[in-house]
Order: sequence, then structure tokens, then C-alpha cells
Amino acid sequence: MHIIDKDGVSSKDNLSGDWKPSEQTVDGDKGAAGAESQIEIKEEPAIVEDEVRSGQTTKHTFQAETVQLLRIVANSLYTDREVFIRELVSNASDALEKLRYTKLVNNEELPELSISLATDKEKNLLIFQDNGIGMNKDELVSHLGTIARSGSKAFLSKLQEGDKDSASSIIGQFGVGFYSSFMVADEVRVYSRSAAEDSQGYVWCSDGSGEYTLEPCEGVAVGTKIVLQLKSDQKLYSNNDFVLDIIKKYSNFVQFPIFLNKKKVNTIDALWFHDAKDISPQQHTEFYRFIANAFDTPMYNLLYSTDAPISVKALLYVAEAQSEKFGMQKAESAVHLYSRRVLIKHKADGLLPDYLRFVKGVIDSEDIPLNISRENMQDSALIRRLKNILTKRVLRWFSDMAKQDPEKYNYKFFHEFGMNLKEGICTDVTAKDDLAKLLRFESSATEEGRVTSFEEYTSRMGTDQKSIYYLLCPTRAAAEMSPYYESFKASGTEVIFMYNEVDEFVMGNLQTYAGKKLVAAESAEAETPVTP
Repeated sequence: MHIIDKDGVSSKDNLSGDWKPSEQTVDGDKGAAGAESQIEIKEEPAIVEDEVRSGQTTKHTFQAETVQLLRIVANSLYTDREVFIRELVSNASDALEKLRYTKLVNNEELPELSISLATDKEKNLLIFQDNGIGMNKDELVSHLGTIARSGSKAFLSKLQEGDKDSASSIIGQFGVGFYSSFMVADEVRVYSRSAAEDSQGYVWCSDGSGEYTLEPCEGVAVGTKIVLQLKSDQKLYSNNDFVLDIIKKYSNFVQFPIFLNKKKVNTIDALWFHDAKDISPQQHTEFYRFIANAFDTPMYNLLYSTDAPISVKALLYVAEAQSEKFGMQKAESAVHLYSRRVLIKHKADGLLPDYLRFVKGVIDSEDIPLNISRENMQDSALIRRLKNILTKRVLRWFSDMAKQDPEKYNYKFFHEFGMNLKEGICTDVTAKDDLAKLLRFESSATEEGRVTSFEEYTSRMGTDQKSIYYLLCPTRAAAEMSPYYESFKASGTEVIFMYNEVDEFVMGNLQTYAGKKLVAAESAEAETPVTP
């Protein structure tokens, strides 16, 4: 796959090559029989820890009630240890957003904002650095010394009556997410200097046991640098390729550039934050192939955004073909849950009903409540509400597509995914009326191979006709030769032909359409039509 981002960076670039020392061979002394010597030339590290401690070290103790919480966060709160990278990248993004907002409010020049990571196998280090808002001494104590404290939360509170767009860009809460780093680190060193004028730099250091130290430091850049001295059994996190995969999994759409060992990582744009008119068909195809891990071209796409009753942005796709055909395994959910561009749950179940499992894409919401580790959704009532909102919108999307291009819908989409819609009628009582509008069948009023809808059928009904009639047969020829059809044919009453055995079960669940009863032509309920 070849994806070009808005900055012209290609995802086919070698982003996954682990750094290795280069070797250069030079000619040795000619008088030494042409002997050759090899000189190993090491590339400069992407980030160096060259700050100089310059003052008295002070020792601090975490608040008593937070020591136990720290142990929980570091050892058992997160299902996967790798999410600490997501948390620290999210915190860095928060810091950059705070600086951006502050500079804009004060009409000051904005520097190029970015997040950098570096791996060091030799020293067993993983380093994060941003050039964001930074922290002074009091903020280091407040934000890092108290686990339950959240600098981002306080920042959002100040913006409640101000810049809503800026507020919505804050991803997470700094306190708990930061402490997830102790899952993999024996020691964490934080170098930070506030963006405020004439600020002093400091280094914060802790092994996560309940105490931390603070010391003034020279040579600290504005922003924050976090150095993780990895545990002996967590050396994988000093491996470039391993860290690269995690960044791409969770943080690929963070709005600021992310560099790993000087190479840009997040090269794909978060299209769901764009206007529909600004997204080209090629961008849709490339994004769909990336997010769905697919190679085809999407049949349909939907860019959806609303702030009420729940804030949600979605970019959804329908594939060209049904992957479950020919007895293939039932597909998993292919909708991924994000919160402000950061992956919360891959293949999130529960956001769409199971019969819409063929829909692929991204749902991003800042209103979905998550547990403290942001891995699981808590408020089931709100999730059900969101599911209902999304389901209605998706079904309306299909209805719109049917009106815009009936041929494509009737003979391509319904041919591939009609069984899913029928499954929905049997499993989703709240949506079966909307789903019924999407069904298509042949009828005695259509040519062979042409289909009609219930809406079209009812528009052709006579004023005296009270029911919608259908006939279940294996083929059209069998239906037209059926003795149950003869009286309807003689009277000119239209009958819908159904060829799949599951249709009888679907009609039994649906029972009515637009106030008209669905009646099998062979049943005792079928009134004998009056022959004109």
C-alpha cells in the first residue's frame, strides 16, 4: 500500500528499519601490506540526556493514599503493557496543544510542535520528548506527585467558557497515564521547563516505590523529556521496530508530528476530522485500505459528525464484496474506537449491532466514558444510546444510497449484504421497520432479475387491497407455475417472489410494513383476489 500524507511523506519509506551502527572500511597504511582496518562510526542518538543537575536535591513522598494506587497502575490496571506508549504520547500531545492555545491567545509566534521518541538498546532506554507547555517546580509536584491529579482536567475546566475547539483537543488526563510507565521502567526521569519566560528547568526522578526527588537542572529545553530506564525483562521497548508498531497502532492519527529516531511515524491523516468536500476518492480508498487492512475499493463511504446528543465523528465504509460468502468465517467487528485521534479499542464490539459487522471504519468520541486506563467502556446506558444513534444513521445512509443510485444499491449492495439486513430484522426489533425499507425482492410486476421494494409495492396496490402478498419458491419459474399464484395472476394482484428459505422466517419477524400485513400467498389468511 502506498499512502501519501499531507506533508508528502510516503508510508513506503523505510520507517521500520531498526538503527544499527554503520561500518566504514578505509584503506590502512599502504606500507603495511595493504592491510585494511574497519572503523565503526556511530550515528548521533536521536535524543540525548545531557542536562546538568545544578542544585540541591529534595526528596518528596507521594500522598499516602496514592501509593497503593500507584502499585495498581504500575502492575495490574492495564491489560497490555504497551499502552504506556499511547499514554505518554497522548500526554505529549496535550502539552503541545496547551502551548498552541497559549501562544495563540497571547498572539505570540508558534514554534514547530512535535513529539519525538528515541530508543537506546545499549543503555536500555526509551525516551519521549515534546516542546510543549512544560512544567515548573510546583507543577511537577502537583501533576506528578499526586496520581489522581490531572493537569489536563484543570486546563479543560478553565476553558469551559472559552475556546471549545482547543478544549476538545486535550486527549487525556496526565496523572494516571504517566504512571503507566512504571509497568516497564525501573526508574523514570522527567526533565521539564515551563514555557513561561525565565523559567528554571528541573529533573523529577522516581523508581515508583512511593518517593521521588526534584532537582534544579541546566540545559533543559522548554517542554518535557521523559527518560525510561527499562526493566531487564522489558528490553523490547528499546527496539525501534517494536516501538514503531505500537505507535502506529495507537497514535497514528495524533495531530502533531511524531518522530521515532528522527523518522516521522504518523504519516496518515485523520480524515474523519476533515470536511467531506475536502476528501478525494483516492484519499478515501487509501484510508479505507489502511484502516480495514483491505485491498479492494470501498463501495460506499459515510463521513458523519454530530455534537448532540453525543459528540461523535465517524468515517465508515462498505467493502466491495461480502467476505462471509461461500461459507467463510463470520466477520469480526471492523469499527475502531478512538478518542480525539487516539486509539481506545481496536475492533470495538457494541458500537454497531452485529448484523452491521460488514461496516468498517472509525468512530471517534470524546463523550464515551472509559475506565481509568481508557481500555474499556463503562457507561453501558450511554453506549447503548450511542449504538442506537449510529445504527439509525447507518441505515439512513443505506437508504440515501438506494435513492441516489438505485441500480448500484439493488444489484450490488443488496446482492452482497442483503442477508445481513435480513438478519437484522430477526435480531433488532427497534430497527426492523427501517431495515424493511432496505429489502429488495423480485415480484410478479418486475421482469426476471429485476427487484422492487416494499415501498414501491405499496405504491402500486389497489385501494381495496389490504395486505402485501408474498410467495416462497426456489425459483421464479416455480413461483409463476405455483397453483397458489394462479388466482393472484388472474386478478392482476402483485405478489412478491422470495427464493431464500430464510425469507419465511424474516417475514414472520417483520409481519407488517407501513400498516399493511405481510401475508403468504399459500396461507389461509390470503384472501382470494377478485378477478376483474
